[in-house]
Amino acid sequence: MFLTGASVATPAVAETKGGAATAYAAPAAVGARDIITEIIDVVGLKPRFEVRAANVPNAAAVIMNGKRYILYNENFVSSLNNALRTDWAGVSILAHEIGHHLNGHTLTQGGSNQQDELEADEFSGFVLRKMGASLSEAQAAIKALAEEEDSYTHPGKSSRLTAISKGWRNAQEQILASAKAGTPNRTVAGVSRPITSPEAMATTTTVRRTSSTASKMAGQKILRQVKLQSAPQERIYVTTSYNLVRETSDGLEVIGKLQKTKSARFPYVLESRYFSYLFVSTDGMLLNEAGQRVGVLTTT
Repeated sequence: MFLTGASVATPAVAETKGGAATAYAAPAAVGARDIITEIIDVVGLKPRFEVRAANVPNAAAVIMNGKRYILYNENFVSSLNNALRTDWAGVSILAHEIGHHLNGHTLTQGGSNQQDELEADEFSGFVLRKMGASLSEAQAAIKALAEEEDSYTHPGKSSRLTAISKGWRNAQEQILASAKAGTPNRTVAGVSRPITSPEAMATTTTVRRTSSTASKMAGQKILRQVKLQSAPQERIYVTTSYNLVRETSDGLEVIGKLQKTKSARFPYVLESRYFSYLFVSTDGMLLNEAGQRVGVLTTT
């Protein structure tokens, strides 16, 4: 949920985090879908949720009937942009809600909490800098809307502005580093508490098989093995370059990536063309988008 205070928590939305929702949801306007595409392009993940205009106070990341949605109030977003004279205000709201989904916040019951809101704010700041917004533009919506003091569900304005600034500056550092190195950077907003460092996770196992689809994998070390309950016979690994690879009769096939998030509870997410997002908990458990345990990361 984007805003603070009880005045924005209606029953239809407050019960949606990790559960079912009944709020009316109409197809999103073209502009909103375009913004979502831009945000997803920035973080390098695929949009596994739908965007809908809805009868909500402002915006919310929800699960309805097992499907993930970003719901937003068209009049609210339009009025906010007009009042602040910048479209970045609306972009930051949508980025904040996407942050809830991509950081695994909607996997758990209980509604909004301060830690999740700060993580979503930091994600928003990161994304807006990647999209070209100034720090002031990235903070505009929170400056205008957030409550000064902490509430039970949301931190106060100062903490939220600090979180946005942290995400914005993290993105700025990545942009400068990428420009200096001459290479692109498409990492999701920084991880706050990784499972462990890549060096500590790495084993002595080395990928030596080569094929037309996996010759570039030769010589890479393996971090962890991915064990899926639904496919115990599959041999799937995460490499030191965070590639997700599958062992086949012809060699190793790259099937996805291990991406960093900003969530303290789910610091990584696995993305692959073979399955939807799998969130990685701090103890290595793999959870699907419904919050069900479906596997584990283990040492090889």
